[in-house]
Amino acid sequence: MTEKTISKKRYRDNLTGWLLNVPYLVYTVIFFLIPLVWAVWLSTMNWNLMSPDKIFVGIQNFTGMLKNPKVIASFFNAFRYLVPIVILCFLFGLFLSLLISSLPDRIKGVTAVLFFIPYLTSGVATSVIVRYFFSYNSSFNDFLRGHFNLDVSWFQNPTTAFWIIVVLIVWKMSGYYALFLLSAIEGIDSSVTEAAAIDGSTGFHRLTHITLPMILPTLTTVVVLAAGLAFGIYTEPYLLTGGGPNNATTTWLLEIYNTSFTSFRSGEGAAMAIANAVQIFVTIQLITVVMNKLNRKFGY
Repeated sequence: MTEKTISKKRYRDNLTGWLLNVPYLVYTVIFFLIPLVWAVWLSTMNWNLMSPDKIFVGIQNFTGMLKNPKVIASFFNAFRYLVPIVILCFLFGLFLSLLISSLPDRIKGVTAVLFFIPYLTSGVATSVIVRYFFSYNSSFNDFLRGHFNLDVSWFQNPTTAFWIIVVLIVWKMSGYYALFLLSAIEGIDSSVTEAAAIDGSTGFHRLTHITLPMILPTLTTVVVLAAGLAFGIYTEPYLLTGGGPNNATTTWLLEIYNTSFTSFRSGEGAAMAIANAVQIFVTIQLITVVMNKLNRKFGY
């Protein structure tokens, strides 16, 4: 084959590759690049999206966030949500995956689907049910008052309100992450587990020295996904607490929505969205660096 023929073939292959990527590139430009540029421009404006008057304010929307207690609360709450959600989703996801993997093959699939159902459940529906369950006149609170003389204001207490939201999210997402871990556990070669059993490695020792190191890449994926989830909480605090009490449960998305579409300060809302994106990017990068070092330690 001549050099000219090889060059033409490479050109056709490259052209085919670019043509196949055109739909994705167009999608990225329309739904990511253009909105990103527009958001950066909007963050420098004092505009409510409706008035013909647009006032350029430079970085005032960003500096103003430093004096906004709700924004500051959202920043720290992101990490308050991050730690328990990542840890609990990992632990419960791992527990469910180990439980399902130990079941007979004929019921593994059905059981996995049952634990996956909460993920498919509407966040609005579950939040409404939880709100009714913990309301003052609910049967649960009537039982506590009648039998234990306990009168708990669940959503008026910052600690209980926060943990109700965390538990609800963990319940919803653990089955989803368990499928990732289950797939990784099922992918471990049987010869490895048999060799471990011969050497006397069982129970917790096998979990920590065989199973976890061998599914570490999947664990990394689960940790990163759960961290991203912690920064995207909106439905639960919106419906259960409205971000209260005392901003204890507020989140970036809730404040961005309230600022942009309730108070009609869209420039400030865009600045918040950019600040939120920066926080997510930096945090995920740090988590990825730590997890990659851990992966390299075990030869991945």
